[in-house]
Amino acid sequence: MARLHPTLKQALSLLPKTQPVHLFTRHSVRELAKDGFADYRLPLTAEGVVMARSWGAALGRPLSRFSSSPVGRCVDTAQAMMEGALEAGLLAAPVEIERSMVLVEPGCYVEDVAAVGPHFMKLGALRFINHHISDGLEGLLSPEAGRQKLLAFLQARQPESGALAVHVTHDTIIIAFVASLLGLRQVSEQDWPWMMEGVWLWFDERELHWIWRGQWHRRSLAELLPTPR
Repeated sequence: MARLHPTLKQALSLLPKTQPVHLFTRHSVRELAKDGFADYRLPLTAEGVVMARSWGAALGRPLSRFSSSPVGRCVDTAQAMMEGALEAGLLAAPVEIERSMVLVEPGCYVEDVAAVGPHFMKLGALRFINHHISDGLEGLLSPEAGRQKLLAFLQARQPESGALAVHVTHDTIIIAFVASLLGLRQVSEQDWPWMMEGVWLWFDERELHWIWRGQWHRRSLAELLPTPR
């Protein structure tokens, strides 16, 4: 039986009431990959759709924006969350789901799929990410550059004050982003994002705040988003 990560819903009480907040989340439960690699054709399961719709209804604050990787299971996750939010009265009317290549590969990290693809197939997702965040790989932006690109994407899509924006992406993007925020150079299977698990983020004048697995963190925006000279 699919379930949310236990800390995800608990974090709702930690979110600021009047700030614009982002939920940067992995898609919901998909069909299993037969060869161990989840290509982009794998759809959500019926259970995954129900899970996303239920979570959308439980978010507890108004929603005003949705963006998604253009991959079907991500768009369908955003759509199901929107349907749940509509049913719960958190959204007055359906809104357009922005499909963005920043939230998929190639996108925020991958620049050259031809160079990166063989490494991913050889190493598998976990070893690939650990190489990426520790040593770098040909065809990839650095963890810092990819993080900066994602933060700029989120900052340009601020929801209304007190509202929530939902952005649906993939596990490798979530884990690389979180590891970079936390300054990690290695991650384990225990760190890997669950289906439908996400990180909560908001910006104030000087800092980025984020909550990952129930822990509230903050870092200077001047450090994370340096002003070009």
